[in-house]
Amino acid sequence: MSKHIVIIGGGFAGINLAKKLSKVSYYQVTLVDKNNYNFFPPLLYQVSTGYLDPSSITFPFRNLFRGQANFRFRMGEFLEVQPENHQIILNNGTLHYDYLVLATGTQTNYFGLDQIEKHAIPMKTLEDALEMRNLLLQRLEEATRIDDKSQRLPYLNMVVAGGGPTGVEISGVFAELRNHTIRKEFPELIGSGSRIYLINGGGELLSPMSEKSQQYTLKKLQKAGVEVLLNTRVVDFDGEKVMMKDGSHIYSKNLIWATGVTGFRFKGIPDMAYERGNRLKVDAYNKVENVQDIYAIGDASISTADSDFPTGHPQLAQVAMQQGRVLAKNLDRMAKGKPPKPFNYLDKGSMAIIGSSKAVADMPRPKLHFNGFVAWFVWLFVHLFALIDYRNRVRTFYNWSTEYLTQNQDLRLIIRPNTKRK
Repeated sequence: MSKHIVIIGGGFAGINLAKKLSKVSYYQVTLVDKNNYNFFPPLLYQVSTGYLDPSSITFPFRNLFRGQANFRFRMGEFLEVQPENHQIILNNGTLHYDYLVLATGTQTNYFGLDQIEKHAIPMKTLEDALEMRNLLLQRLEEATRIDDKSQRLPYLNMVVAGGGPTGVEISGVFAELRNHTIRKEFPELIGSGSRIYLINGGGELLSPMSEKSQQYTLKKLQKAGVEVLLNTRVVDFDGEKVMMKDGSHIYSKNLIWATGVTGFRFKGIPDMAYERGNRLKVDAYNKVENVQDIYAIGDASISTADSDFPTGHPQLAQVAMQQGRVLAKNLDRMAKGKPPKPFNYLDKGSMAIIGSSKAVADMPRPKLHFNGFVAWFVWLFVHLFALIDYRNRVRTFYNWSTEYLTQNQDLRLIIRPNTKRK
C-alpha cells in the first residue's frame, strides 16, 4: 500500500519536491497551497512596476501536474497539525499523512512596527505586486491633477526600505521609469523634482555579496539618481511621512517595505522546534526536531548540520530547490529500505540586477566577480531558465526583449478588483 506524503506550500522547495515525487509510483502525493498557482518571487518587482505580466511568472499547479496519477492538489490554508494522529487541519477540511513536509516559506517581517504594517507596501506575494502597481499608477495619475509642484512630491517620491537584492532591484527600476518612461508618458510631471530613496540599516548594500559588488551597485544606483541612505533605519510611517530613527523624515506616500522576513508558526508544532525567525530546526535530512514524520525545507527550515554553513543555510531560492530535490531522493531511498543521505548545499553564487545592462554576480567556485553587461546577461539567463514552464520563459523573454529594444512596455495597467462582490 502506497504511503501518503502531504506537502504544504508550492514555492521553490515544495514544487521541486512534488515534481520529483510525482514520478515515484509508491507514494501518493498531495500538494496543499492557498493559491492555485506557483509563482516566481525573484521577478515580483517586475510585475509591480509593469515590466512583466502576472502570467509570465505564474503557472497553475493542476496544469503543471496533469496526467500524474499519484498526484493531487488541494487548495486550502494550513492551520494545524496533529502529530499524534498524523493529521492536518485546513480551513476547508482535514488530511491524513504518513509524511508531512512543511515548505511554507516566509512572510514579511514588520518588526512590530504597526504603522508600517498598516501603510507600507510589502513585496512578498503576487497580490502585493499587483496592489503596488495599482497604487503607484493611481498616484501618478493623481499627481497630474495637482498644479502645485510641492504638493505633488509626496505622490511621486519613492522610498524603498531594505538594501538586499529586492530593494536594490526595485530602486533601479524606479530610476529607469522616472528617467525614461514617466517623462514620455506623463508630460505633466516633467520638472516636478521627484526623488527615489533607498534606505538600509547596514553600512553597505547587498551585504552577503562581495565588496566589489557592493561598491559597483552603490555607484550605479547613485549615478541613476537614487539617493542611498546607509546606516539609517525606518521606524515609522503614517502614510504621508517616513520617519527615521535619527529623527529625519521624508514626505512620501510610497514606502516599499523590502526588508526582513519571518517564518510562520503553526498549532501542533512545539515551541522548542522553532529557531530564530520562526524557522523550524531540522537535522541533516531535513526532519523537524522533536516531532515524528514531519520534515521542513526551504526558508521555513534551518539546519546547522552542514559543516559549510554552521549557522544555517541562507534563505535563497537555490537552497530551497536543492533541499526539495534531495528530500525527494531520500524519501525514495527510504521506500526502498536504504538510508537517507545528508543535505549539503552547493553554493552556485549570488547576483542582483541594477538596471538595463547593469548587474553584479559573485561566483564561489572558482571565486569570480562580474559586473556590467556580462553580469546582466548571466542574470537574465539564470532567471529565465529558472521559470517553471517553457510558456513562462517565452512570455518573459518576449517582454524583456520588447522593453530592451524599444524602451516601451505596455503593461502599466490599473486593474481594480470588483468591490461589489466578495
